[in-house]
Parts: sequence; structure tokens; C-alpha cells
Amino acid sequence: MLKQNKKITVVVAILSVIFISTISFTSHVQPRYKNLKVLPQDISHDGLDSVMDGFKAALGVKCNFCHAPSKTQPGRMDMASDENPHKDIARNMLRMTIEMNDKYIANIPHADTVKLQSITCATCHRGQAIPTVTK
Repeated sequence: MLKQNKKITVVVAILSVIFISTISFTSHVQPRYKNLKVLPQDISHDGLDSVMDGFKAALGVKCNFCHAPSKTQPGRMDMASDENPHKDIARNMLRMTIEMNDKYIANIPHADTVKLQSITCATCHRGQAIPTVTK
């Protein structure tokens, strides 16, 4: 009986060590990027770069148009900061274009047989930070 209790104790101890090791080495997946409010949290690096490159081309701007400078690393941008008001404007514009494409463009009759363009930043901005109003 004593020998069997020792075996059970050893097995329980080994299983406990394996369990604790597994938990300690298994990291909880943290979002790759901080402060994404419209774009998906699991967006890939290439996906995010593509979106940002699209913004830059559509508005004819650079990163610092929407992103604030870092307060701790001179010469770098703080991509997560909301200090620059243009960033929130960009988020609202992105929400607007998503809504227009989902609500209106996708529901145009015969949309399944006709290749339709979607609304993008370039639709209005056309390479300018502030879109030109035409009459």
C-alpha cells in the first residue's frame, strides 16, 4: 500500500510539473497592435501596411499626418497614440466608407452581374489631404 501511494504521489507530482510548465510557457495571444479601433485586431503586418499605404496614396500624405511623434523616442512615431486629431478623423472616414459600401454599393440592383467599384478614400480625396469641393 505504501509503495502504491509513492507511485501515485510521483505520478501526481510529474503531472503537476507538466501542467504548470505548460501554463507558464503558453502565452496568451496579445493583439499584435495597440489601439486598433476600426481595423481588425488580428490584422497581419502586411495587411496593416497595405491599408496605411492606401491612406498615404489616397491623401498624398505621410505617416505623421495622422500619427503623433513619440514622446519617449525622438524621431519616431507613436503609432498607438490618439494625440493627433487626424487619426480619429481617419477612423470615422473609414467607418463611413465601410458603411456606404456595405449598405449602398452592395445593394445596387444587378450588383452580382456588374463589376462595381467600391468607395475608397481616393474616391473623394484624389491624392489630396483635404478633398476639393466641386460645384
